[in-house]
Amino acid sequence: MSQRFGGRFSPMPAEADPLPPTPRHPHEGRPKWITLAATPFLLGAFFQGAAGMVSDLAAFGLVASGMWMTREGLVAQATYQARRIARRPAIPRKLFGGVMAGVGLGLGAAEPGVWAEAGLIGAAGLALHQIAFGLDPWRDKRPEGVDDFQQSRADRMIEEAEAHLQAMAEAIAPLGDRRLSARIAMFDASVRQLFDRVRDNPAGLASARRYLGVYLMGARDATARFADLHARRRDAAVRADFEAFLDDLEKDFIARADRLLEGDRQALDIEMSVLRDRLAREGLTGAATRIDPAERPALESREAQTLDELLRAPFPGQRTPRD
Repeated sequence: MSQRFGGRFSPMPAEADPLPPTPRHPHEGRPKWITLAATPFLLGAFFQGAAGMVSDLAAFGLVASGMWMTREGLVAQATYQARRIARRPAIPRKLFGGVMAGVGLGLGAAEPGVWAEAGLIGAAGLALHQIAFGLDPWRDKRPEGVDDFQQSRADRMIEEAEAHLQAMAEAIAPLGDRRLSARIAMFDASVRQLFDRVRDNPAGLASARRYLGVYLMGARDATARFADLHARRRDAAVRADFEAFLDDLEKDFIARADRLLEGDRQALDIEMSVLRDRLAREGLTGAATRIDPAERPALESREAQTLDELLRAPFPGQRTPRD
């Protein structure tokens, strides 16, 4: 997702809402240092024979590719951890990156007659890679009681909607207008609030289907037409109409997301009211269970009695000599 730029000479108004930060993994910068550490393979390849040059170049390429794959896995993991409901990455990028880096280290250390030692070096590189970067997410994060079919339908619909948003950003990018690009990014962030609501509550997909499909498709087509017209003729009136169109559509998406959130609140209120009714029918109402400490009866202390005193004590209903 694009990040908002700011500063004294920023064309965006100061009162505009900031974009949410892009989730970042704390170890996202580590792979580049490992790639730099493998540069001796690249530099020393040109001072060897043909076989050594090819092996060292291949070793550097595998390590660099593995680190690129690892970085992509860290980005995917950060996005996975930032969402309350998410699907696990389809490709275990960190695992593949570790394997490629281990093979690259083993190939760079390989020499005739020492293949076993080279294999051990590659295995050690793979183990250190897993310790440094961890494992890929292997399970989907889903709430309990959600139908898998509904969740898969919501995920497919959101993927199609994300493609429409990406098409809008690609249509505006050739214009080279930072303000328009930032406006599209803000619209993207607002629409993703609805994505999060649908992920949290897949049952609300029926009410949000038109927004994720028809409305976003119309916004994509309108953006493409505006970009084509704006590239040929810079018309301020057309630009103002397009920005007003984005404002109105953004408000509609935010309102729909709020309605889905209100639906979740109503469901919670219904659950709590049903539980209160059950407690009331069983005589365990909240008013009965909450007693003021000042109104509680004091415990009556009884002195210890011996066995003879207990035997002399009258039974219930028995008259004493005084009577």
